[in-house]
Amino acid sequence: MLLGVNIDHVATLRNARGGFEPDPITAALICEKNGATSITTHLREDRRHIKDEDVKNVKKSIKINLNLEMAVTDEMQKIALEVKPHSVCLVPEKRQEVTTEGGLDVKSQLEKITNFVKPLINAGIEVSLFIDPNEEQVKASAQTGAQFIELHTGQYSLAYGTKDEEIEFDKLNQSAKLAQSLGLKVNAGHGLNYENVHRMHEIKDLYELNIGHSIISHSIFKGLDNAVIEMRDLIR
Repeated sequence: MLLGVNIDHVATLRNARGGFEPDPITAALICEKNGATSITTHLREDRRHIKDEDVKNVKKSIKINLNLEMAVTDEMQKIALEVKPHSVCLVPEKRQEVTTEGGLDVKSQLEKITNFVKPLINAGIEVSLFIDPNEEQVKASAQTGAQFIELHTGQYSLAYGTKDEEIEFDKLNQSAKLAQSLGLKVNAGHGLNYENVHRMHEIKDLYELNIGHSIISHSIFKGLDNAVIEMRDLIR
């Protein structure tokens, strides 16, 4: 498995006080140097953490892949087509949420998402859909033309160490198998940390894990380089 690191919360800390510190570009370069294979930035509608210039500057500065998380809006599609990241991950977005609360409802928006995906793919951008581990959502995703899904691991992460862990893990495992049988590549992320990430090895042929909050939190005590190395070693 590969490791994508989400640097949004470096920008969150910067924005809490204003100014330029800590610098998301520096964070991205440290992640790159210590084994990350991609950098994720989520450009939200309200620009609460990552800003437009952050996305452009990260793209210019790193040699590894840039993954742009974004909502299914005309504004974000235009930005993606201008910046041309290696990949985009389409996510649901509510202005009041602290973090992404669930997967994209692809099934109920199948025509809209299929049309949204086409120009991105035509521009050479890989497209992933962030979905809950649900059979109907997996099947709908396979109809859109997107090459990837990213399985929302939030419920598994919350259930880890409880009686519901196996139920939530099995949803991930079965959804990954179904997606792969339909020709989709599978990433996973949300809520994964240094304690629960090891079970991702039990899901065959997971491509990449996207992890942000846990790594950035751990870096306060261990340093960002060590936090990335530790997670990198856990998922290899």
